[in-house]
Amino acid sequence: MKIAIISDIHGNKTALEAVLRDMSAREIERIFCLGDLVGKGPLGSECIKLVQENCEQVIRGNWDVFIQAPAENDFIQWFQERLSEEDFEYLASLPFHIDEEINSQLIRCFHASPRSEFERIFPWDSIDKKLSMFETSKNIGEIHPPRQPDIVFYGDIHTSFLHTYKNGILCNVGSIGNSLDLTSASYAILDGEYSSNAVQMVRVEYDRRKELKIAENEGLPSLDKYRDEIILGKYRNR
Repeated sequence: MKIAIISDIHGNKTALEAVLRDMSAREIERIFCLGDLVGKGPLGSECIKLVQENCEQVIRGNWDVFIQAPAENDFIQWFQERLSEEDFEYLASLPFHIDEEINSQLIRCFHASPRSEFERIFPWDSIDKKLSMFETSKNIGEIHPPRQPDIVFYGDIHTSFLHTYKNGILCNVGSIGNSLDLTSASYAILDGEYSSNAVQMVRVEYDRRKELKIAENEGLPSLDKYRDEIILGKYRNR
């Protein structure tokens, strides 16, 4: 059993298609998506469709939440105007987390933290803060009997890492469409084929110049900032 875990597509269809081709070559058929399907990149609606067609389970990210609220910001409105009513209904239907038991281990996935889609946990944060990722919350609910996850996957920060603690494994899968550690797309594979679970990090190159051309043709606002992010890995708010 192999499960690909992706996150933070951000309307970058070029990157998502490259990653799906890579998964096909690896004969991976199960895909979990950890949110942020839209925003930043130009083709949010198209990415939603690809996710619906290819992903077994999908949860919501922070962009998927706030894109649903009325916006006075022209930048946010541009993305909202390019989503259909069906897109909004789909985003509103997405759950907060995924729990899956594989090889007697509890695998938990959420977008940013067990408490919120908006709480950021970075690899350089304190040990206590990172260990809080194994905690439960009202968004996740109680498990009977009480149990902590053995492996936690999340996205949100666009920076992949894999840390092992006594509590378990903490893995950020990085970003498909807006990676900020390296500029290649990033995802993780959970491999449970041999009675114990292993985690593999994967990087996939894609045609970033092609993606920029699509963004330019679509009239993407703040194109220069999008260019800096996908070409240089330079976060627009840094």
